[in-house]
Amino acid sequence: MSKFYITTSIAYVNAAPHIGFALEAVQADVVARWHKQEEVFFLTGTDEHGAKIARAAAASRGEAPPKASLATGGSLAPKGREADNKLIKEFVDQQAEKFKALKSALNLSWDNFIRTSDQKVHWPVAQEVWKRIAEAGDLYKKTYQGLYCVGHEAFVTQKDLVAETPTLEGRGSDRSAGDALVCKDHKKAPELIEEENWFFKLSKYTKDIELRIKNDELRIIPEGRKNEVLGLLKDDPEDGSASSPQDVSFSRPSKDLTWGVPVPGDDSQTMYVWADALTNYISGYGGVKNWEKHPADIHFIGKDILRFHAIIWPAMLLSAKLPLPKTIFVHGHILSDGQKMSKSLGNVVDPFELVKKYGSASSSQAGTDAVRYFLLREIPSAEDGDFSYEKFTQRYNADLANGLGNFAARVLTLASNYSEYFTIHANPQNVHEVVNDKIKETQLLANKKITDFKLNEALEIIWSLIHFGDQYINEKKPWERKDEKIIEANGVAIHSSVAILNNVAILLQPFLPDTADKITKSIVWEEGRLEIQKTENLFPRL
Repeated sequence: MSKFYITTSIAYVNAAPHIGFALEAVQADVVARWHKQEEVFFLTGTDEHGAKIARAAAASRGEAPPKASLATGGSLAPKGREADNKLIKEFVDQQAEKFKALKSALNLSWDNFIRTSDQKVHWPVAQEVWKRIAEAGDLYKKTYQGLYCVGHEAFVTQKDLVAETPTLEGRGSDRSAGDALVCKDHKKAPELIEEENWFFKLSKYTKDIELRIKNDELRIIPEGRKNEVLGLLKDDPEDGSASSPQDVSFSRPSKDLTWGVPVPGDDSQTMYVWADALTNYISGYGGVKNWEKHPADIHFIGKDILRFHAIIWPAMLLSAKLPLPKTIFVHGHILSDGQKMSKSLGNVVDPFELVKKYGSASSSQAGTDAVRYFLLREIPSAEDGDFSYEKFTQRYNADLANGLGNFAARVLTLASNYSEYFTIHANPQNVHEVVNDKIKETQLLANKKITDFKLNEALEIIWSLIHFGDQYINEKKPWERKDEKIIEANGVAIHSSVAILNNVAILLQPFLPDTADKITKSIVWEEGRLEIQKTENLFPRL
């Protein structure tokens, strides 16, 4: 049996799970389930280090973070660091449990959940990769002054800033870059930092990475994101993180950032959060040897972390003499009524509350599949999409209640009510040729769309089979029985309708697993005869 290794990015635990990460998790889950004929390993997890985590932990207790955690200089006594890290550990433990709970809430099928604060599983691998990079001669130490965005956990330059007065919360420290210049993504002023760091020779590998992306050895989907990365490589962008335009900071002084993986052989430094976090794809997979045998087939990530995954991560692997992942799929963001979701705007959507809200009409399983369906159908797989409760209700009623739900009830009721008038045998002769052709066409098209990571279009194709089924029943009118010949024809029509519904369920299994299981369990073949076991209303109207 062939292997298939798929990952999501690891979620940053400075805040509770949001619908954006739910989208990524569900998309990856569909692809993982679609590859069920292979030996699938599906990895997700949480990113738990960095200055932003230290600040979030302090804020959760209503405290200001210790000065040493502000990334602005200062020091903290060993006992103070130990006590502070203990409190941060309590915070990330609580947050990680919330992300683990998504598995049940969204019916995810991941095989392992990696946490970067795991000192037994993750830290040794992160340090092993660091040592490999050091042995390649690709790390050097230098004093650097630059603008640090805690939101990105990365250094930024003037081109990453916009002229906008930030909120009081976002003014940064006394050494900020100025109230008029803020990060265009986080709307907060970066901090001016001068410190001695380890730097990674990213510039050594950019040409090699460019070539591998161009020839699709490292495949980036969609094409627009591929071109975006090639543009970054071609333009030789200056990210301001090292003396060389493309070299990046790979550590922070441990006196300023105690929460993280220690740099091997240098107690004065803590590994830069991205250098640590990206290695989760190896540590969560069982270690370097497993990655060497079979690297990731696909990383599912958001567009805001594309540079880290498509440039820095491949460069790290090349330096460490490890194989590259095969594919990086990049999804867009979920907007709220056209606006980017943010806590400050108060428009962040809680996936747990969403499942609860739309499961209250019937069952939590219905709520789970309703949320999965909306995210997968309404949000274009590789683009930004808009969320509103109004859109959710419209999509639910039109596609799930009136569409799939009504079609399933119609077919199962028809087959159950008229089963005594015909005998159905499990052979292709009892399915109309036009129905067989439509089912095969739908299977081929859906498979192509899923292979191309166009999950919303795959669902559109599956729904076309539902619409075909409704039209087929309307045309055949199998409830009209006049003589023996008509009864036999009606039996074939009903059998054909059941075949349509059964194949809809099979195709929907990766998308709506609970709903698909309910349908397939309602259609039972026993000794060549069809027995219908009617189920409850799948999706009551809202």
